[in-house]
Amino acid sequence: MPVHDWRLVETGTFRDFHTAWITHLKEALNEGLLPEGYYALSEQHAGAFIGDVLALHQPETTPAAIGKSAGGLALAEAPPKVRKVVGVGESYRMLRKSIAVRHVSGHRLVALIEIVSKANKDRPETVAEFVDKAEAALTQDINLLLVDLFPPGKHDPNGMHGAIWKRFSGAEPDRIPVSEPVALASYHAADRRPYAYLEFAAFGKALPEMPVFLLDSRYVNVPLESTYRRAFKGLPAISKEVLEKKARPAHPRQRRPR
Repeated sequence: MPVHDWRLVETGTFRDFHTAWITHLKEALNEGLLPEGYYALSEQHAGAFIGDVLALHQPETTPAAIGKSAGGLALAEAPPKVRKVVGVGESYRMLRKSIAVRHVSGHRLVALIEIVSKANKDRPETVAEFVDKAEAALTQDINLLLVDLFPPGKHDPNGMHGAIWKRFSGAEPDRIPVSEPVALASYHAADRRPYAYLEFAAFGKALPEMPVFLLDSRYVNVPLESTYRRAFKGLPAISKEVLEKKARPAHPRQRRPR
């Protein structure tokens, strides 16, 4: 299924889709994608503009239990198939205060999956709040998968990934391709200096799988496309009609015979 331009519908419609997508992502991860001992929960993030996120946890365990037996793919053996990888230099220093990260029943939080909404990008304050929370997670060695279906706007000219990466690197990142405004970024929190694994998608094209990192530089690929399709299926017909008209590729006009 092609990814849609969600600017065409009301905020409430996207919020409904966002909730359903989080649910289907959680189901896919808990039904066999995550290694034994890991689990995913939908959680309400602190703050007014983040909303529901998907949190991946692992029960408290000994270091010896973490390794090849932890499952998933090893970064050193099978690097994620993404378009671009960027890292932060030695000059980065944590300048912001950390926030408390919620643990469930004493279990360790290892990753977050965040789907950006309109409310995260509607003014400078909400962009800054989102970036603060992303930085706080990464500097506490919590990995992050960011899905931004909304093109760069007035308050995030390089997209939400650009706003996050500028906080770490201090420099303006490369611009998101105009023809591929959907940005996907998986951050591997490595000793408080993350690496970002980047992909981009165009409206009308399918979403690629993206890695979400766990512990010990291992990751699993998240099925964004199939879960997106399941969430979209539950939308009202009128919303689907608005979105699908714009998502369908234009067919060349046929010349009438003279």
